[in-house]
Amino acid sequence: MKKNHPSRRRTKRYETPLGIWVLWRCGKVEDMSRVRDVSVGGLFIETLKVCPLETSIDLHFLVEDGEIRAKATVRYVSAGRGMGLQFKTVRSEDQERFSAMIKRLIQVSGKER
Repeated sequence: MKKNHPSRRRTKRYETPLGIWVLWRCGKVEDMSRVRDVSVGGLFIETLKVCPLETSIDLHFLVEDGEIRAKATVRYVSAGRGMGLQFKTVRSEDQERFSAMIKRLIQVSGKER
């Protein structure tokens, strides 16, 4: 029997369309990955390359809203699937575009994860 565990997330995550991609780097490891889901607090990226828990990652979103750069921390690793990241900071000059991206994704997806 599967037990229902309450989510530790503070914000709801929403599935993303196939077109949301992010360039990321942690140390010497870098990749371009599809964003599976996103929220104001974090995201899950699909990648075979993973970084250790608590590692800081630089993100550069490739979206229609314009350039969005952020820093995140690795909170969850699923070997062969990807990483769950928690946002630490979004560049101040990118805050408005980041908010617009999240609002657009919520409207387009509507599907909570």
